[in-house]
Amino acid sequence: MKAEYCIMHDHRLNQVRGILLSFRPGVMMARAELRFYEELNDFLAPALRRRTFSHAFDRRTSIKDMIESFGVPHTEIDIILVNGESVDFGYIVQDGDRISVYPVFERLDVTPLVRLRPAPLRTSAFIIDSNLGRLARYLRLLGFDCLYRNDYDDDTIAGLASREARIVLTRDRALLQRKLITRGYFVRAVDPRQQAREVLARLDLYRQVNPFTRCSRCNGTLQDVDKQQVASQLEPRTHLSYDTFRQCTRCGPVYWQGSHHPRSRRLIAALSHPGAGQPRDDRQ
Repeated sequence: MKAEYCIMHDHRLNQVRGILLSFRPGVMMARAELRFYEELNDFLAPALRRRTFSHAFDRRTSIKDMIESFGVPHTEIDIILVNGESVDFGYIVQDGDRISVYPVFERLDVTPLVRLRPAPLRTSAFIIDSNLGRLARYLRLLGFDCLYRNDYDDDTIAGLASREARIVLTRDRALLQRKLITRGYFVRAVDPRQQAREVLARLDLYRQVNPFTRCSRCNGTLQDVDKQQVASQLEPRTHLSYDTFRQCTRCGPVYWQGSHHPRSRRLIAALSHPGAGQPRDDRQ
């Protein structure tokens, strides 16, 4: 929590610094007007949310760097308009620019505009930061491809995300600001069940839910297996009471619909019910 607070505090100082620069005597400052829309306001200081504000700057800067100086990860952004024209992250901000920054669109037709990633964010392959282990287990239960290990460092996560086109799920904004990461989402909730609901709602993944198809331990796929093939792995009562089994193709555990199955079904229904996962910012 202390490290996350320091990052947040630094972003708040940067936001205030841009405003104070305009009061430096004898220095000619360039200025730009910015407006962030919808959930991007979660990352801003309260005084800057849901309004157009002026920002002073005194050096050549890309629009990506300027936006991230306000604590908004580039992975949360889909479209940037400057003076009404769409631009990419490499655009160099000019004096007098009017900048509008939009999050990922779910249902609007924005194909004529410059998209800030080569393919839609809405894919279902994830890599999950080391402090979100229970979220990984819940998403695997729902059938999503989720790489997770508690010893992954930031370099490993960024590299795997880039090579395998995976969405990074994290509560670390500094991780999402790495240039190597083009697909990512900052998880607002703290409670793991609420986190799973939030991810499904924000990324509109309800139609991709496919329970009991992923191994909760290793993320391997499950396939139907003949009872006789796994008989040596079954307890006597299990062998007697059940006939349908699945096995992980990667690490080998056997799954069946035991006494825990109704409870798992209730959990899946609770996690994947539309409307139950409206994101909220638990940092406040």
